[in-house]
Amino acid sequence: MTTTEVATNKAALRRFHDAVSTGDADVISRTIDEIIHPDVLIHTPLPLATTGRQSMKEVLAALDRAFPDLDVHIEDVIAEGDKVVTRNTVTGTQQGEYMGIAPTGKTVTYQETLIVRFADGQVAETWAVVDVLSVLRQLGAFPAP
Repeated sequence: MTTTEVATNKAALRRFHDAVSTGDADVISRTIDEIIHPDVLIHTPLPLATTGRQSMKEVLAALDRAFPDLDVHIEDVIAEGDKVVTRNTVTGTQQGEYMGIAPTGKTVTYQETLIVRFADGQVAETWAVVDVLSVLRQLGAFPAP
């Protein structure tokens, strides 16, 4: 990959995170359509019947319903070849159901790491590590240590 392609991929992933942080379903959907390949391979286990781009839309729609003020703050971006990694701090206030938990009104902050592989200018594969246990603890659904 050229230096320009790596920079373009980094900018695309930043644009994706920025779209998620808008809370605007239309902006998020359009950005997914532009940046995410229709047959993207999502390596994070998800409890969904769909695959590819549609799975990404479903996950983000569910997060938006649960945390309408969701904000993704990128702490670090690392890129090499066709892969881009972001380490993010995510915050949001639970206003809707999340993983079977009724709305609490509580604000959560958690860490996530997202690795994506680009092909032909679109995200072709993703691997995400999300601190769901921290979210559950902050919502009171799982006891703190």
